[in-house]
Amino acid sequence: MMLASEITKRPVVTLAGEAVAQVKDLVFDGTAGRIAGFTLSGRGLLSGPLRHSLPWPGVHGLGHDAVMIKDETVFESKADVLERGSAGGGDVLGSRVLTDGGTDLGRISDVVVEVVEGTTAHVVGYEIASSDALDRQGRKVFIPLSETTAVSGEALVIPAAAAEFVADDLPGFAAAVQAYRARRGTEV
Repeated sequence: MMLASEITKRPVVTLAGEAVAQVKDLVFDGTAGRIAGFTLSGRGLLSGPLRHSLPWPGVHGLGHDAVMIKDETVFESKADVLERGSAGGGDVLGSRVLTDGGTDLGRISDVVVEVVEGTTAHVVGYEIASSDALDRQGRKVFIPLSETTAVSGEALVIPAAAAEFVADDLPGFAAAVQAYRARRGTEV
């Protein structure tokens, strides 16, 4: 698992070893709950955004040090890649997390991504700056993603049961996600 903010600025490298771009931002497909692709910028301090982007099917591997691609033929127009993420409903950073019972759990500060066998990258939760309701004294904690009740751009409404699976660190978050999924599976 990794934070979305950790993926930005990673180099995009071909299998021949050439660094051809760097990740500028992630494009999320909110409906499918996964990464649809990446917008790119050039390499170097003064380079700006590129006109082409990297769709997820063009990713050969997403590691902790680089995004690997076969070669630059996998790039597509920026508009096409952004369109794949448009169904998700926009940026969630800074949005409040409310339970369906009306409790404010905090504000989203990052998105947690899980790469599955290098073939897909799913959003599995959020890093939030906790409110007093979580009794974590304003610390950043991790809360599992669930089928949200609503996303308005200002608030994300989740089932109150998700608050029982808050983790204090990213390594411990994997177990919390699995436990939450198991519980949700038994409630259906």
